[in-house]
Amino acid sequence: MSAWRRACRAAGVAASVLISQVALPLTLQEQNEALLQKLRQVHGLSDAQMDRVREIFRRSGFIGQGNPAIAEHPDTPPQCRASLADHGIRYANPDFERICGAAYMAPLYDPARERAEEARACIDQFEYPDVPCEYPVVWVKAREASELCEAQGKRLCDAHEWEGACAGALLPPDYRFDLARGMSPSAAIERMARAHNTEYERSKTWSYGPTYQQGICAAASHKTPGCQGGGWSRCGSNTYPTGDFPGCKSGLGVYDLNGNAAEHMNLPLNEGEMSSRGSKELGYTEMKGSWFIFDRYRAHPDWCRWRAPFWHGSRVMDPHSHANYHLGFRCCKTLDEAQKGRE
Repeated sequence: MSAWRRACRAAGVAASVLISQVALPLTLQEQNEALLQKLRQVHGLSDAQMDRVREIFRRSGFIGQGNPAIAEHPDTPPQCRASLADHGIRYANPDFERICGAAYMAPLYDPARERAEEARACIDQFEYPDVPCEYPVVWVKAREASELCEAQGKRLCDAHEWEGACAGALLPPDYRFDLARGMSPSAAIERMARAHNTEYERSKTWSYGPTYQQGICAAASHKTPGCQGGGWSRCGSNTYPTGDFPGCKSGLGVYDLNGNAAEHMNLPLNEGEMSSRGSKELGYTEMKGSWFIFDRYRAHPDWCRWRAPFWHGSRVMDPHSHANYHLGFRCCKTLDEAQKGRE
């Protein structure tokens, strides 16, 4: 456990007094209602936007912060807020908000050749709902993730945007579309991932630095006993509140890219499927990052620019795309298609 986390634990007694005064939601519906109220408050969503978000949640029946009947979260939102306050940590960033035109978004750019003000896109600083000290939303299909982003005037990120946010530098799109021509989606993705990973493996890095470290990110939780492969009634979403680990931060100011919840992203197989270039069709599912048990069990590589095999693969917009207890998402926004907030 990091020194910062040990200090946070020392503050736990005082925080527990606050927690005891708060009635915790007992059902998914109650949990979601509290979540949606906070979403509206923090992001200033309109009635129409909230109606759309609520409809997506309602239609799913599972989207939320996990099954509250079995989840065992290592920290609570009040503990998270108390720990941040005790250490003088605030996530509000007026410069980012001016550039991105929204709270809790970070500009995507390459610091070696650009300034933040030159960014053409932004990414959520935290996993959805992009509200510090709230549990990430999980049990969300890739299609639903895209729809929720769109409901808020955002979009699902392309894989290279997430990778740039994690590695601290947005590089030009590097998809080997030539390797996909004439291939099945699964074969194309396998070939493209192999070429990509070979290129970047020698310079691999994590959001917090060039070597893998334990105790830096939200990755020391546990798996529910008996959870084998998934299942709403068997697998608790034992996540931490987002932003609970301030050191789990990329050079571009984006948090929880490693640990907590893995994240849906869009992997295009041709230029017409790139979210960053305005596609509504989108490509195939790509799962980025790692999740809340990785300090105990490293199930796969999770360095920033690593691309996964065709796990649970489908079109992003397939109504039956994959969802599970440790899989969430975050959104991006194209600045030249939205209010930039730079005037």
